[in-house]
Amino acid sequence: MCGILAVIGNADLQEATELSKQLSHRGPDERDSVVTKHGHILCHERLAIVDLNTGKQPLVGREDNYLIHNGEIYNHKELARQYCHDHKFKTNSDSEIILHLYQEKGERFLDLLDGVFAFVLVDGDKVFAGRDPIGVKPLFYGHDELGNLWFASETKALITKCIEINEFPPGHYYTQEAGFVRYFKPAWFCGEKAVEGPELIHDTLVAACKKRLMSDVPLGVLLSGGLDSSLVSSIVAKEFKKSGKTLKSFSVGLSKGSSDLEKARKVAEFLGTEHHEIIFTAEQGIQILRDLIWKTETYDVTTIRASTPMLLMSKYIKQCGVKVVMSGEGADEMFGGYLYFSNAPSEEEFHGECLRRVKRLHTSDVLRADRSTMGEGVEARVPFLDKEFLKVVMSLDPKYKTIIKGERMEKDVLRQAFNRKGSDGQAYLPDEVLWRQKEQFSDGVGYSWVDSLKELADRIISEEEFSKRNELFPHNTPFTKEAFMYRVIHSEFYGHKDSAALIKKWIPRWQDYDIDPSGRANTYHTETYHEEGHDEDQADEVNCFSDNDVAMMG
Repeated sequence: MCGILAVIGNADLQEATELSKQLSHRGPDERDSVVTKHGHILCHERLAIVDLNTGKQPLVGREDNYLIHNGEIYNHKELARQYCHDHKFKTNSDSEIILHLYQEKGERFLDLLDGVFAFVLVDGDKVFAGRDPIGVKPLFYGHDELGNLWFASETKALITKCIEINEFPPGHYYTQEAGFVRYFKPAWFCGEKAVEGPELIHDTLVAACKKRLMSDVPLGVLLSGGLDSSLVSSIVAKEFKKSGKTLKSFSVGLSKGSSDLEKARKVAEFLGTEHHEIIFTAEQGIQILRDLIWKTETYDVTTIRASTPMLLMSKYIKQCGVKVVMSGEGADEMFGGYLYFSNAPSEEEFHGECLRRVKRLHTSDVLRADRSTMGEGVEARVPFLDKEFLKVVMSLDPKYKTIIKGERMEKDVLRQAFNRKGSDGQAYLPDEVLWRQKEQFSDGVGYSWVDSLKELADRIISEEEFSKRNELFPHNTPFTKEAFMYRVIHSEFYGHKDSAALIKKWIPRWQDYDIDPSGRANTYHTETYHEEGHDEDQADEVNCFSDNDVAMMG
């Protein structure tokens, strides 16, 4: 993984290099740049994961071909054998296959790639750029006053140069001749009726996890104690044991009694992982809010609430020498796992909301996973968003996914698929986790984390300031003081005229209260969630802020 920046046109190399350094958190291991024969500039900030010795970028192909790539191509060896066996590879990097496939097939090869990617390829005076189907890897573009075309992994590298900034659409490629072209067009994505059964869920998810073990550096798992991360951890732990290795798992919470930490601890014991718990305080979360908003480039309430503990956890993971972690993002969107799905009026609308959520993942959970981990030079891999697994799940007849209160809980079909023993003869998870109700990450780390943020915003933001919210922020006007607080900080970093419009707010549907997107605002949560101690975790954190904390945020 890495940070990439490209200038198509005639720009100053030193200026481009300095702007590329804004992405150095994404790639702290190596930095390089190249000016092509036609004067285009490619810059790369590398996080070395695969091919540590010869995988430095930009990569140079035949004649005047150059490539910068952010991502992982899991089937690169298979593609090399099948399509490029006559080519001479200069590295062992998975990225190089993009150059050779382009030489073999021109622009028509992206559907062959099994992985995640955002890349810019320069072929003489031509440019070819692409982004993975769901947008797991970020990419933005814009033009400067001279008409040069800029690409970058994050907008912070573009805001001082580009007149306009846009997000590169997932599942598309770009050429100067054709503009943006959608290459990812499976039947499920285009809204074809879902009629398949659940038979392939187990084997396809196991395969998705196994292929993502590709790494030349230490790999671990993020273990929240919820269903999704626990299933991924279980599959990976079973694979590690086959080779006599012990998997490292990481959890975060406000106190040892937080619901996520308690459940994660039980899963870790059950799986036999080397488990690490990161305990943070509300003060520590507040102290990194500004840095977090700079790194995530968002003001969305849900994203910030969940990203803060994830960034703190990533700092610790990096210190442990782990550079790759598996994570559970995507399952709730695919299976309809958020509690508000229980209010869906029909199977058709349930499926339609799943499709909408999957198409917008690049604006929410995968954004959080990428920015929170890459903000500390750690790569997160998301097996639930494997292309083949997406096909299996999004083709499921919605009757297998819908929630029936009192009879069938959220993600029942996924739970049933792993309510069995693995190839090692051992169960995947203890029942109390396999059948644990959905808890949003920002809630599960400790309810008082969200409550503390609200309390801080009430102290920092005056009624007079808040009354000007429509005038100050006419686009996505904040409804609460907490949202206003984040918006003010975001505008200090990202004052470009297009910055605010790039953010999509996470708002649940069919919910009786949508000002606060927390899962606790759903009546289904309060009706069915009765674990002891849930409202007691670190309760004294709510009013724990000193005058210095308030002054720092103000």
